[in-house]
Amino acid sequence: QVQLMESGGGSAQSGGSLRLSCTASPYTSSSYCMGWFRQAPGKEREGIATIDSDGMTTYADSVKGRFTISRDNNKNILYLQMDSLKPEATAMYYCAADPDSVFCSPLPYPLGEVGLAEYTSWGQGTPVTVSS
Repeated sequence: QVQLMESGGGSAQSGGSLRLSCTASPYTSSSYCMGWFRQAPGKEREGIATIDSDGMTTYADSVKGRFTISRDNNKNILYLQMDSLKPEATAMYYCAADPDSVFCSPLPYPLGEVGLAEYTSWGQGTPVTVSS
């Protein structure tokens, strides 16, 4: 089973940047689909970025052009670079993996459990707060 641990969350001003990291073990993170999700207070968890084993990425419209997902295959780390942050980005951010698939289903995902079912390994989450 893949173990995931996020880090890098915190507070930022509107327009600022944060970079989230997710360490995967014991498998090489390059060999399967991984993604970033977020859940704002009172809302359902939503997928915001995915990356295939071959580096292909997809993004939710709400973050496209401002967030960048990437992976360091040598260090088994998944990243989410978040630029031009907005207050509505305030949420708990999770990384997730689908160890059985080399390709991710492209975003957008339906809200609710259906949209999360593909990903069987989850981190504990890291909080992000963006103030105006």
